[in-house]
Amino acid sequence: MMTRFPTSARALAAAALLLAGCQGNAGSSATTTTDPAATQAAADTAVVAAPNDGISAADIGRQIQRLASDEFLGRKPFSAGETKTVNYLADEFRKLGLQPCPNGTYFQNVPLVQINTLPAPTMQVSGKGQPFALTYKKDYMAVTEREQPSITLANSPLVFAGYGVVAPEYQWNDYAGLDVKGKTVVVLVNDPGFGTGDTTLFKGKAMTYYGRWTYKYEEAARQGAAGVLIVHDTKPASYPWSVVESSWAGEQLFPQSADRGASKCALEGWLTLDAAKRLFTAAGMSYEQQFQAANKPGFKPQPMGLSVSTTLKTVIERKASKNVLAVLPGTSRPDEYILYTAHWDHLGVGPAVQGDSIYNGAVDNASGCAALLSIAKAFHQAKEKPARSIVFLAVTGEEQGLLGSAYYAAHPVFPLNKTVANLNMDALSPAGPMRDLTVVGLGQSELDDYAAAAAKEQNRYIAPDPTPEQGHFFRSDHFSLAHVGVPALYAAGGADARRGGKAAAARARDEYDEKHYHQPSDEYDPKADLRGMEQDARILFRVGQRLGSETTFPQWKAGSEFKAIREQSLKAKPTT
Repeated sequence: MMTRFPTSARALAAAALLLAGCQGNAGSSATTTTDPAATQAAADTAVVAAPNDGISAADIGRQIQRLASDEFLGRKPFSAGETKTVNYLADEFRKLGLQPCPNGTYFQNVPLVQINTLPAPTMQVSGKGQPFALTYKKDYMAVTEREQPSITLANSPLVFAGYGVVAPEYQWNDYAGLDVKGKTVVVLVNDPGFGTGDTTLFKGKAMTYYGRWTYKYEEAARQGAAGVLIVHDTKPASYPWSVVESSWAGEQLFPQSADRGASKCALEGWLTLDAAKRLFTAAGMSYEQQFQAANKPGFKPQPMGLSVSTTLKTVIERKASKNVLAVLPGTSRPDEYILYTAHWDHLGVGPAVQGDSIYNGAVDNASGCAALLSIAKAFHQAKEKPARSIVFLAVTGEEQGLLGSAYYAAHPVFPLNKTVANLNMDALSPAGPMRDLTVVGLGQSELDDYAAAAAKEQNRYIAPDPTPEQGHFFRSDHFSLAHVGVPALYAAGGADARRGGKAAAARARDEYDEKHYHQPSDEYDPKADLRGMEQDARILFRVGQRLGSETTFPQWKAGSEFKAIREQSLKAKPTT
């Protein structure tokens, strides 16, 4: 997702979960609709004959059932669930005869700090008119990255800073002329391109990195703000408030830093839309008018004439989590690497929902780890071994902001300029065969062509992310590798089911986001049709096989923001 929030594959898997249920119900709309896509679906070949390559729905299901079982306690870093998970993955790699890291183990330590932020029950608002209070969880969420036993925000002036964006390339600066030292900024989610629908602003409907919550926290800190509160709005955020609440409560993981978080804002948080409107009303301002102003070039930040006060207590623990890594050495060019990634972590044990407190994360992301192991098995069994080395990397901390993959990108076990490509798996569809292979960030790199060729073998087509405004390219571990120049492919089926077509998939996507994402209900379902997962894993295996036998390196396409980074990285080595 980066992320604490849904990734595209997760959103596509949303369709999968509901479709699996719909297909088992009498009177399903999949059999009664007059949608042409659904009519065509009935004639589609459900499963193209598959080679006996070691990848199977049954094997993937077995791994999901194990990794998503209560035994693994929701696979949360810094827990007994982590120990069980990383040891299990290492044992599975060892059974396949794969080699460990150069350090002699299957683990890369990832130094992190765990901060359990305990906010006060309320945030006090004073200034114009009668003071009032916002209620924790109901109105706002708050955390801190500062490694201090307590944080006090005392009468911090509120300032509305639009989207909180400083983007010189778009001639946009929401902080122009503003001194926010000691102040708390209120900012909108997403970016102006989405807010206006104007295709000439930023990237139009498609979210840029400036729309991500991570960026907004980073920029507020660079500006010297004491606090930052993002206004949550379900449509531009792409997830409901319940996801914010479940994702930001309890222990949070952050990278260890030399200054122990002192350069971060004292308070990082979210406001519900209703709470934000209350603030604007108390400030004598119209939220709607300020929203419209923030979406126009030349927006000027607005002091609100209000101040907020609250306290945060913390429980802090510094230690290392683990990435799990295994290698199949190449036969003739072992110093060039194809990197497969999937995150092993989920949310652990949390607030009970209908009596269940274990957040098992079957789709998110036991499915990706199961596919990773299945692909490793396929390479192990293949008669013809790849010329290049194949690296299998199960990373930690994705749910907390791509922490494990970001650490690997900053501390690569194998040189980045010899890493040919990254193939990422996150939340594969459990609803059977799909006609599509949706590529998040389609048009970014030549890996699109590899994906298209592999999809064609299954009578499938590649498609762009149907909701680019949700910023999915920045929300899973491939982004960490792309950010340092490595061409990355993040693709999965889930938008065009062979039964039900696109309409059913869209309905199901919304259902999953609202009811199952980051909830205990994301559990292994023995009734789920995992043939689609098998096909997706096979596509990524076929792409890896092709890359492993070539002598060239896939490139970023013209216009990609990652192209210059890669070219700089490759200057010291030939590409053939």
